[in-house]
Amino acid sequence: MEFSEKQIQIMESAEKLFAEKGFDGTSVRDISEEAGVNLAMISYYFGSKEKLMERLFLYRGHSITLQLESMLQNKQMSSLQKVYGLIDGYMERIMKLQCFHKIMSREQMANVKGPTTKLIHQLKKKNQELVQELISEGQKKGEFKRNIDAPLLMATLIGTTSHIVTTQHYYRKLNNLEDLSEEEFEKHLKKKLSTHLKSLFKAVLTYD
Repeated sequence: MEFSEKQIQIMESAEKLFAEKGFDGTSVRDISEEAGVNLAMISYYFGSKEKLMERLFLYRGHSITLQLESMLQNKQMSSLQKVYGLIDGYMERIMKLQCFHKIMSREQMANVKGPTTKLIHQLKKKNQELVQELISEGQKKGEFKRNIDAPLLMATLIGTTSHIVTTQHYYRKLNNLEDLSEEEFEKHLKKKLSTHLKSLFKAVLTYD
């Protein structure tokens, strides 16, 4: 789905507010003020706050699916390299889009029936199918073990990354990293997390 620059501006403003104040705590007027647009423009582009939330999930969810599809079609990469790309892609996404991740986590915990819940289900189902396809490809080549639980692997990837990102201030203090600049700390955290997850996935997936 294609979005205009103005639509993206509005969605990203809404994303910031939904993360800070929650969906119910954010009004359309709040969004219009944050985005610097009038109320009529939000109504014109999205119709309602609920529809805006749906479009936000479509906008953010589409990129990871495209990345997975692109990797599956890459004939130059080994199956393990594709898994490493998957790890770095999800890790980078969660770290970069912390506001959206907060909204996503909140919506999943609430588990309220509605269009957003349905979108989350469709997104997770599609991505899980693509990850399973990636694992099956590795199994057919003899690179990966049999009886791999794709949903649990994804839960490990997303859960570990999510926990580290949302509690990074504790990680920083407990590991005596407070002297590092924000940029240095982020670089350090990415490297440590990437190395840990790749080592873990290699042990679970391969015969090495």
